[in-house]
Amino acid sequence: MGCLGRKTLSFFLIFVPIYLHGALSQEAGPAGQRKPFFERLRRLEEQFRSFREVTLTHLQAIASNYNLSFNIDARFQSLAQESQAVALVVNQSQAAVQGDLGHLKTWMKKTQRRSRKVDSRLLALSTALSERSQQHTQERKEQEAQREALSSLVLDVRALQDTLAHLMHVVQSQGARLASLKGWLQVAGLGTEDPVWPPAQPGPPSPSSPKLHGARQVLRALPEPRDPPQDFAGRLQGSQEPPDLGSQRAQPPETPGEICSVGLALVFPNASTENVVFLSPSFPLGLRALSVCSWVRTALGRLGTLLSYATEENDNKLVLHGRESLSPGSIHFVIGDPAFRELPLQLLLDGQWHHMCVIWTSILGRYWLHVDRRLVATGSHFREGYEISSGGSLVLGQEQDSMGGGFDSSEAFVGSIAGLAIWDRVLVPREVSHLATGKELPPGAILTLANATSVGGFVQRVNCTCLELCP
Repeated sequence: MGCLGRKTLSFFLIFVPIYLHGALSQEAGPAGQRKPFFERLRRLEEQFRSFREVTLTHLQAIASNYNLSFNIDARFQSLAQESQAVALVVNQSQAAVQGDLGHLKTWMKKTQRRSRKVDSRLLALSTALSERSQQHTQERKEQEAQREALSSLVLDVRALQDTLAHLMHVVQSQGARLASLKGWLQVAGLGTEDPVWPPAQPGPPSPSSPKLHGARQVLRALPEPRDPPQDFAGRLQGSQEPPDLGSQRAQPPETPGEICSVGLALVFPNASTENVVFLSPSFPLGLRALSVCSWVRTALGRLGTLLSYATEENDNKLVLHGRESLSPGSIHFVIGDPAFRELPLQLLLDGQWHHMCVIWTSILGRYWLHVDRRLVATGSHFREGYEISSGGSLVLGQEQDSMGGGFDSSEAFVGSIAGLAIWDRVLVPREVSHLATGKELPPGAILTLANATSVGGFVQRVNCTCLELCP
């Protein structure tokens, strides 16, 4: 529209001089023609005024349109800047969303992994429960068989007692008969060679008579009367009332005295993924037997993860850990996930120092749990014939979801560990007792807290002269 106004203005500026030149050229004509000329000139002047007004109006319109187009350009520039800012924000939001999606994918993978672990552990738990139920059924059958055998033994003993009483009565009667026979023999020896017996009474048989000889054989065949031995009676009474084996475990644990020379101690002050201790080197060879012993103290309602050994093939190759989902004080003893056994460690939740030993052998899959020198749990058929492979990552205080990482604060251990040592053999009860009373360390330990090469987070390494002085 601005271009059209410029063309109209140019035409007007060219047309007006030409028209005025023609009008002036006509003034030299006769006087009779001046009047029409002035009228024409007046009309042209009026037309010029009106045309000037129209032109001015067009120019004002052109100026307003030019201002409008200038405002539109400014608006377009501002819109372009805003669109660039919006594009930048969109790109940033897209990058943030992609990062969140990456974290979400990682979390989903971890969740799926844990769910698979939980499923495998539930499967193993169901298998263990079925095995326990079968064991309980077998034990009940054995107990019933023992009760039946015991009842039959009691009946046999009673029958034997009745037989002994009858034999005693027979022996007494035979003794009376023997005494009477001795009297008759004395009478027969003191009298004449041919004694005359009263006809009304039958004479006593001679020593060579078959009746007396048969009586002597009967007396020789009868056993001498003996009282039953006291230990045999005690066995009978003990078999009828077996001792309560559970009463031994129900006794409270002995409180340790002054235990010194425990060596290095580690203090885990809070639940953090950074509070982790690496033991290096880990197991140099594959293990077919294992003994893990340590002094432990915790003030929480659960134990958390004491030890975790992970390899490339299995991140739970060997684990001692307790979770919030377990009963208070219970701990999972895992060898080659998903196989595990649940061990009772409620005694460790009183905030005091306690000594524990977890022992396992692949021979028959036997395992033992000692707490303060007492055997609190044992079993068999747990990873029978299995070997814990070497070359993995061994940490204290955290569970590994991947080799050397994948820690979770909810599985952390909070408390103190002192005098931890690991053997590649089965410790005998005497060695466990020596450890729990602060005596010498059994030979052959493959790892101790001296192998703690990396102590992370807020974990404190303390050298304690005696256990009571350890924090």
